[in-house]
Amino acid sequence: MVTPIIVRGDITQLHVDAVVNAASNAMRGGGGVDGAIHRAGGPAVLADCIAKFPHGLATGDAGATTAGDLPATWVIHTVGPNYRAGERDRSLLVSCYRRSLEVADDLGARTVAFPLISAGVYGWPLDDAVAAAVETIAATPTAVEEVTLVAFDADIQDRLVRALGAA
Repeated sequence: MVTPIIVRGDITQLHVDAVVNAASNAMRGGGGVDGAIHRAGGPAVLADCIAKFPHGLATGDAGATTAGDLPATWVIHTVGPNYRAGERDRSLLVSCYRRSLEVADDLGARTVAFPLISAGVYGWPLDDAVAAAVETIAATPTAVEEVTLVAFDADIQDRLVRALGAA
C-alpha cells in the first residue's frame, strides 16, 4: 500500500518516473492537464499517442507514451468519465487510478504523479473525485513506491489533505 503525497503545483514540472495525464478518448491533446502535458512534452508525446493508440483509449483505461520534453520519463494517459456528458459510473473513475498504477508497474515506474481525474472540465463532483483518488490509490496493490497527487489550487489541495487524513 502506498500513501499519496499531496502537493500544489504544476504536474509538468515534477521529476518523477511517470506523470498521469487526464486525457480525452482521442488522446490528441486538449485543454486543462491534457493540454499542459502535451505543450510541455512537445510533439513527441502526440506522435507517440498517434503511433501507439491510433483509435484512442476507452473511458477508464490507461496507456503509456514517452514524456518528450517533460522531466518525467513517461506519460500515462488515462481517460476519465465525463460527468457533464452523462458518464456517471464511478467504477470508470476508479479504473483510471487502478489502470494507471498497473501501467506504471508494467513500465517499472517507482514514482508517479496524478492530477485529480475528471474533476475539471468533465465536472465530476469534487468531493467524490477526491475520495475516489485517495481510496483507490490506497487500495491498489502496486510496486510504485511514491505517488504524488498534484492539486491545481488551494481548495483541491485542502480537500485532498483532509481526505488523506480521514483515510
